[in-house]
Amino acid sequence: MPESIALMHSPTATTTTTRTLGPASPTLVFRVAIGLVALHVVDDSFLQPPEGTNAADHLVSGLATLAPILLAAWAYPRVRAGAAAAIAIFVGLCGVLFGAVEAGYFTVVVGPSGDDFTGLVSIPAGAVLVGLGAWRLWRSRRNTPNHVWRYGRRVLIGAVAIVVVYQTVPPLGWAYLATHAARAEVPAADLGAAHEDVTLKTSDGLELEGWYVPSRNGAAVIVFPGRKRSQHHARMLVEHGYGVLLFDRRGEGASEGAGNMFGWGGERDIFAAIDFLESRPDVDPDRIGGLGLSVGGELMLQAAAEDDRLAAVVSEGAGARSMKEQLQDHPLSEVWPILPALALQTGAAAVFSDTMPPPRLTELVPGIAPRPALFIWAPDGGNIETINPRLHRLAGPKAEIWEIDAPHIEGITTHPEEYDRRVVGFLDRALLG
Repeated sequence: MPESIALMHSPTATTTTTRTLGPASPTLVFRVAIGLVALHVVDDSFLQPPEGTNAADHLVSGLATLAPILLAAWAYPRVRAGAAAAIAIFVGLCGVLFGAVEAGYFTVVVGPSGDDFTGLVSIPAGAVLVGLGAWRLWRSRRNTPNHVWRYGRRVLIGAVAIVVVYQTVPPLGWAYLATHAARAEVPAADLGAAHEDVTLKTSDGLELEGWYVPSRNGAAVIVFPGRKRSQHHARMLVEHGYGVLLFDRRGEGASEGAGNMFGWGGERDIFAAIDFLESRPDVDPDRIGGLGLSVGGELMLQAAAEDDRLAAVVSEGAGARSMKEQLQDHPLSEVWPILPALALQTGAAAVFSDTMPPPRLTELVPGIAPRPALFIWAPDGGNIETINPRLHRLAGPKAEIWEIDAPHIEGITTHPEEYDRRVVGFLDRALLG
């Protein structure tokens, strides 16, 4: 071949080689980034699960989260550019969420430890995936000569993408947050009296850390959940001579286990609290009551329905815990636009927590009768508490209800004197009368 012809061919050969190798680079970036997201899932579920649990306890959640990630890694180089971009963006958003919700929170509040380090790596890896997906969308856009069709198509695709993201990412993020980021810090104690540091043992082998102020009147009240927002209520009860037990629920503060902000499975924590109070020499076992706030109110009602050792309960701010309870309180005509998101949130929470949704409160509450129950609800408090009048009707003839004009579970701060009179008066009649 003449030298001039060889020189003419060499640039073409170089170009061909570049085009062959080019697509491999985005795929390599994708696989490295998605591998880092998968690493955090494996670390969180199997290598370093929450204290008091083991890998077997998280088998369903770990595999169910890992399987779609591995499927995405397999599918990415095999599908068309638009689908590949959608895969990269969606997995990337999940990677950012998985890292920021748990590792980001704990790093800021108490410092990183355990699986937080792989979670922190998952954040930039997810961001890379989102950027890669956006780049592929830009590179694959079609420049058809018909401007109306070109831009109309892009607007339509964008609108569909927004709807899909709205119906999937927020409910997934909220479900992950609710099952992975319970309060990390233990607040200083301000209970109005000297307290004892106590450890509760649950039926599934967890140790829960808490405080107990001994009783002066023979009765004791479990104030639930947590040791932060409940201290004002504890001081009120201590002032009236009641023994008060506060503790970090599972997965929260200094307690073992995996957290769940929806409270699924948390009734076992209350049963452990009852066991503790029954063993106390200063407490009459027939004079044990409970005061639950928000999700604690829901769990206190469930615990009372399933364990008659609770002689009386006060539930403030109870609401819906799952999709079936939300649908029970609202007609389908009101919620159908967000029905996919509600279903995904409930399903994702079940997967992430390895726990099935609890029975509906309307099925449980009749089991409290004939013991007394007080329902406190704020129609305009910023939380959906409309289930309370129905629960009051179902709880039997000794049930009472107080409709309060206050923010969610802030009755004690907005109406302190009336709160004291109503709540302590109810407990006095139920436990001391």
